[in-house]
Amino acid sequence: MRANSGDSLLMHTDRPSKSAASTTEEQVWIEKIRSFVILVFSLNVISAAMFIGLVNRPVYDDPFNIFDVHNYATRGLSVDTLLSQRNPPGPTSFLWMAAGVRLLRGGELRDARIAALASWMLLAAGILVAARFSRFPRLWYGCLLSLLVFPHAIEAAATVLTEGPALLFALFGVLAWTEFASLPNVSAKHLGLGMLGGLSLGLAVTCRQYYLALLPASVFFAFYQRRTHSWKEKPLWVVSVVLSLALATVPVLLLVLIWKGISSPGMAAGTSYTNLRAAVGLNLSRPIVAAFYAAVYLVPLTFPAMIRMNGSRRRMAVLFAILGGAVVTIFGSLFLQPGPLNSLIRFASRLPHGGTTLFAVIAIVAIYNAASVCALLWEQRQMISSCAPAVFALLVILFFVAEQFGVGGNLPFYDRYVLQLAPFLGLIAFTVLPRLTPARVFALASLSALSHIMLWRFGFNG
Repeated sequence: MRANSGDSLLMHTDRPSKSAASTTEEQVWIEKIRSFVILVFSLNVISAAMFIGLVNRPVYDDPFNIFDVHNYATRGLSVDTLLSQRNPPGPTSFLWMAAGVRLLRGGELRDARIAALASWMLLAAGILVAARFSRFPRLWYGCLLSLLVFPHAIEAAATVLTEGPALLFALFGVLAWTEFASLPNVSAKHLGLGMLGGLSLGLAVTCRQYYLALLPASVFFAFYQRRTHSWKEKPLWVVSVVLSLALATVPVLLLVLIWKGISSPGMAAGTSYTNLRAAVGLNLSRPIVAAFYAAVYLVPLTFPAMIRMNGSRRRMAVLFAILGGAVVTIFGSLFLQPGPLNSLIRFASRLPHGGTTLFAVIAIVAIYNAASVCALLWEQRQMISSCAPAVFALLVILFFVAEQFGVGGNLPFYDRYVLQLAPFLGLIAFTVLPRLTPARVFALASLSALSHIMLWRFGFNG
């Protein structure tokens, strides 16, 4: 039976159902979120389609990525084409766009963009349909909404970027696999769902290697389920989970064997971009930068949490935020990575001390908001422990930040990388703050407007 959503969203489905009036109210809130998602999605598709139709020239990363799309579209998939890949992401997203080029047989650039947009449309449509059958529909709608309003979302949907197919496989995999791993009794149908979910997780990693975080998150989630629900007495569940995770590793292992590493040969050799190189190595600062940008983009999703702090917790959070904001500001050159935040600070720097002051304020607010969300997570820990998507999202965020320790070289942490975390930040946001209030609608709509502006600046600047 599907669990009720709302403030009781996190409660286990075995608990007694609420009153009919409460259930009706919760369904109203679910429909409000779903309607807003459909509106944002429709506007994104219209904007992206107009851009594809009107701007038929390479912009942003198009000139780089179209090389590998052309490579796979003309030569197909083989060991040779994999070894000749120039760009750092995995090959699966390029193969997706190359399939679009071969299928449509129009202009290569436009066809690749259409394929990228198609991946976003499939992703949104799939979640809108699948969420209705999940136990946590509100969370999945919130997850999709948080992704669609992210500043780089339309940009990734309308240009030759690899995030669309990566997110498609990642979110389908997470939705299917968490539903499967949360069921104690495994049937043939559920096993098929788990295997499909596991394979999709593996394909997500071969699209964007940062999604390697999905694999340890899945393992830890399985151990959590086994310990929390005493499912060690269910050997069929254990075997099914192991098989699904084994299948998830197959695409990744094949890619590593061919590339002899997790980075593309071109990126490892330093031939992908001028003066940029990425490889496996120790990087102590990158995880801190990644955590900071995740906190910055968490603010518009969860800012109401800041007013819920009170007493000694608020005083401690304020002190921590001020000290942390001061440290971030002092090391501003480290934290200001390429992206909209960097552009905003440079614009404010036209005024005396304007950039430094604005950056300090943003850092303090981001840290205080993150502390407020952590406090809410702790307060709601008993209910969250029964919410599979929220537990999994927390694990993905932790492993995403932790894996940055192993990113060597000098490749910056572009804030577009947080787009891969956006749906998981959304799962957390709509777990601790389940209702879509007018203030949150305004904040999310403003964030979505920024996404449209970021896309169309390419259309007007060249």
